[in-house]
Amino acid sequence: MNEEEIVQYFKCQLQEDTNVATAVAAIKTLLEFLKRDTGKDYDKCKKMMSERGELFLKRISMSRNKITTLCCPFIKDGAKILTHAYSKVVLKVLEEAAASKNFSVYVTESQPDLSGKIMAEALRNRNVPVTLILDAAVGYIMEKVDLVIVGAEGVVESGGIINKIGTNQMAVCAKAQNKPFYVVAESFKFVRLFPLNQRDVPDKFKYKADTQQQDLLEEHPWIDYTSPSLITMLFTDLGVLTPSAISDELIKLYL
Repeated sequence: MNEEEIVQYFKCQLQEDTNVATAVAAIKTLLEFLKRDTGKDYDKCKKMMSERGELFLKRISMSRNKITTLCCPFIKDGAKILTHAYSKVVLKVLEEAAASKNFSVYVTESQPDLSGKIMAEALRNRNVPVTLILDAAVGYIMEKVDLVIVGAEGVVESGGIINKIGTNQMAVCAKAQNKPFYVVAESFKFVRLFPLNQRDVPDKFKYKADTQQQDLLEEHPWIDYTSPSLITMLFTDLGVLTPSAISDELIKLYL
């Protein structure tokens, strides 16, 4: 595949997914650089990117280990825990806690992709007692649980989170019944967004479909926004944070 074919390929992808627009621009810039380069700098750059990629993967693993260490003491013996969808960080926390404590987990099936079923199966494979429940049963089951633990696809500047659709309603139910709502997330998921409600979250994050060509009234959102007022604490590799402390950490990360 030559350079023109590569650019054309990414342009075609825009018809299905508008989020690759930056990738198209990046590929064009990279190709221009490669045409002018003698090869020496490119090899050096390639090696550096590979090394930093490996370092990034190691830091992800270390981040999850630290989050697990911080969160496990909040899971008591005999606890009943509610979680939502599939999260590698939540899975890591529950697996580690199960090594020394007895507790049970309720997992929502998490429509429309049923990722909760994947989470439930993963917990069973780790010998963690788990019950799969309907998304609509969150309010019913909340009075039985002791705490809620969820992951996050993004942690925004306000201290709120963007996560799988259904997270917000779970947080609302937890707040109404005075149950702690904990979030576990790596710091690389901190994003510079400040939504105040569901409408403020960009459509390109909400939908799987092409937001430029589809009638979004016919599409179901895949994520929702949970406000900081509904979150008890966030467990991150930067420490245990209150929602109000997230802004300070973002300033440190981006300035």
